[in-house]
Amino acid sequence: MKLIIGNKNYSSWSLRPWILLQHFNIPFDEHKISLYADNMHEEMAPLCPNYKVPVLIDDELKVWDSLAICEYINEEYLNNTAWPKDSKQRAKARSVCAEMHADFPHLRTELPMNCRRAPSTITLSKDAENDIKRIIEIWQQCLTTQASNASDNPDNQFLFGKFSIADVMYMPVVSRFYSYKIGVPENSQKYMDMILNLPGYKLWKQASINEVESLAFYEI
Repeated sequence: MKLIIGNKNYSSWSLRPWILLQHFNIPFDEHKISLYADNMHEEMAPLCPNYKVPVLIDDELKVWDSLAICEYINEEYLNNTAWPKDSKQRAKARSVCAEMHADFPHLRTELPMNCRRAPSTITLSKDAENDIKRIIEIWQQCLTTQASNASDNPDNQFLFGKFSIADVMYMPVVSRFYSYKIGVPENSQKYMDMILNLPGYKLWKQASINEVESLAFYEI
């Protein structure tokens, strides 16, 4: 199995399936294609019909789009354990993932992922602030629901108890909030600290620091 990804410093969509595979110790090979390089279209042509990363290649199957890849990994390799067991919690988890997948355009534009950025604040538009407010609201609702079980079960520290696709989908946001010093409530900060200290994310970040490519759009 091979995962085609973009630059680790910048590619938020690539981080999502990569961290899912890494977290659950699923063996895979990775192949990086530099974002916006002159030959990116040529390199992607035999790999994906929309010429975008990430792409998962499993034997003859090609799966593109981060969420679709995560769904495939969950079904084929994780026995459906990357979603909550409870059907209502699973529906809510899918809802917040779909919202992350399709929304928050101002956050994406004004706070591009840049893992090696020295944390500092920037001036944001009202629209970006509203995106941030909504994400914090999602986190607070999820974490409050889990709070009653967290003291008894150390696994119940993520958005839906155990690590899930929901945490995968919001992991690039955690990275962004850290890079741009976005203030969050205490329990959301604890959640962020835990995500940033996951072994898989530490590997990703170190690799991003070692990259030599620099894209002006992302270097705000």
